[in-house]
Amino acid sequence: MRRIGFVVNPIAGMGGRVGLKGTDGKVEEARARGAEMRAPPRARDALGALADTERDIELVTYGGVMGADQAQAVGFDPVVVGKPAAEETNATDTRDAVAAFLDRGVDMILFVGGDGTAVDVAQAVESADKTVPILGVPAGVKVYSEVFGVSPEAAGHIAGTFEMTEAAEVNDIDEDDYREGEVNTELRALATVPATDQRQASKQLGGGSIEGIAEGFAEEVTPGTTYVLAPGSTVGTITDALGVDGTPLGVDVYRDGELVVEDGAADDILAALGDENVIVVSPIGGQGFIFGRGNQQISPAVIRNAGVEVVASRRKLDDIGVLRVDTGDEELDGSLRGWQRVRVGRHERRLMEVV
Repeated sequence: MRRIGFVVNPIAGMGGRVGLKGTDGKVEEARARGAEMRAPPRARDALGALADTERDIELVTYGGVMGADQAQAVGFDPVVVGKPAAEETNATDTRDAVAAFLDRGVDMILFVGGDGTAVDVAQAVESADKTVPILGVPAGVKVYSEVFGVSPEAAGHIAGTFEMTEAAEVNDIDEDDYREGEVNTELRALATVPATDQRQASKQLGGGSIEGIAEGFAEEVTPGTTYVLAPGSTVGTITDALGVDGTPLGVDVYRDGELVVEDGAADDILAALGDENVIVVSPIGGQGFIFGRGNQQISPAVIRNAGVEVVASRRKLDDIGVLRVDTGDEELDGSLRGWQRVRVGRHERRLMEVV
């Protein structure tokens, strides 16, 4: 039997779709903008995959929305070892849950959240002087660390089936700096994690010249077409080539020589779409995600109403091997999987598989 501690940060990722680029200190603002909880449904997806492994599992969890609700919803009868101190959960609740799991003698900890949650879990394990493996179900906005499964379903499957472990980095960034367009990653912990190729790599930043890509794209811009410009340095170079001041880490909407939306939330972007729409996105270095990491403002509704133009340097594509999607909408993810043409030069393109 495998005893798994399971904890959910219910507010993780709430700021993403409404354009806040994170949720730290922004929960009330996210709610005011109409944000919905992203973590609980992803928790259920992970637990459903865990149940499908048919492994003999004892699930140890925290009360209510921090785990018990999701576990019971998919048919588990969990052991509940505590509950949050107040209706509004916080990092202390996560650390307390991990401490309770370790007291219970769990074999691993499966958590749902983003990089901040990963830091809380890893540091709580380290403080207890334990080497229990941890694994994240990705639900945050950015997810820079390499302790997460590539999708909720992958994380659940890994939790039930892994046999070997290895060390992995837990990284985090300052969200206030991130909102101002600066990405400064910091190594916060080293954790023991399941060894598997279905765990995402640590996100890499920058690398390679993409001026030719930007010039080629700018030459082919079509009048009347609406372009949704995703975050990142590669698309940022394209924005510069278009002659507008974009938002380095936000999503802008460009049409006919000007930005019609700057740093937009999902509803803003959707409202700005026209008859012909193209999303311009570059995969995350080291991971390969084109949707679902750092650009949740580009919602499933936006994606369904637009074509997709992927741009990347050859070096980046060589490093990542495949492209990945994790929009939270399995039907949409399925439609995006297959083969995608990626612009790698002024006119050159390469076929890459989306998985």
